[in-house]
Amino acid sequence: MFTSTGSSGLYKAPLSKSLLLVPSALSLLLTLLLPHCQKFFVYDLHAVKNDFQIWRLVCGRVVCLDLKDTFCSSLLIYNFRMFERRYGSRKFASFLLGSWVLSALFDLILVEAVQYSFGIAVASNLPSGFLAPVFALFVPFYCSIPRVQVAQILGPLSITNKTLIYILGLQLFTSGSYIWIVAISGLISGMCYDRKVFQVHQVLRVPGQMAQFFSWALEPVFSSSEPTSEARVGMGATVDIQRQQRTEQLDRQLMLSQFAQVRLQRQQQGGMINWNRLFPPLRQRRNINYQDGARSEERASPPLDVSEEQVARLMEMGFSRVDALEALRASNNDLNVATNFLLQH
Repeated sequence: MFTSTGSSGLYKAPLSKSLLLVPSALSLLLTLLLPHCQKFFVYDLHAVKNDFQIWRLVCGRVVCLDLKDTFCSSLLIYNFRMFERRYGSRKFASFLLGSWVLSALFDLILVEAVQYSFGIAVASNLPSGFLAPVFALFVPFYCSIPRVQVAQILGPLSITNKTLIYILGLQLFTSGSYIWIVAISGLISGMCYDRKVFQVHQVLRVPGQMAQFFSWALEPVFSSSEPTSEARVGMGATVDIQRQQRTEQLDRQLMLSQFAQVRLQRQQQGGMINWNRLFPPLRQRRNINYQDGARSEERASPPLDVSEEQVARLMEMGFSRVDALEALRASNNDLNVATNFLLQH
């Protein structure tokens, strides 16, 4: 899968890891071993509204009773773990809590609006599970993650680093009869929380003491160690394609390691970075003859021009202008490489 989520694994994402493990395990347990207990986790909106069974609102919006929904939502949570790395576990948990509460209100409003406007009685049982906050995360994903083209098909159609995630969300959107109600309420709640409508981000947030307690109690259980190496990329069919892909992978690793070393040196010694000290990419060095290599290495390369548009896109993601300039220069204006490095560090 094309990814825009930085390094692999669940490093610095204990809440995402808990959302992957606990609800998925409960969903499998209820489906395979305890099917008679599924009735306690049905999202019966009419029972909540007419009989004030608030416990159904809580239980029915946590665990998926459909394994297809469990699988799709788990993959999306894994891809959205970058927001926990960027914002921190407390702010990420506050977004999930706020969108979960707001979406419950919008579920009631949408059901009543459909029935009043079109005379269509919506079924009492809506799809169960932690689905609305997952759809809400598409809002910051669309607004703050840059779109980088990966491949182009059929002329104007292109595949980006975000295409397959949108396809996965569409698959979840079409998995049930009334899941579109949960999806729309999740998207609306995500926009309200992300745009700070009526200051909901100040009201619906995790208290500091509660965040400290869960950090002390649960983070040691769900924390993951920092990955020492990234997974291999898929290799092409021919030897030339395989060689090119290996070279591109080495290029990226070389640029990231050089950027990290020079950045650490600047923090220790102060002053500006001498970008001419960075090695040229492997593809450039491979095409230079041995006789011309010595002369070209002696010349000082001019400063690399950085696209202000790419700098602005990185700054919109919350990074400083200095870090954005350094990352783009070190990655030869490769926005995807620069974004991955800044997310990982």
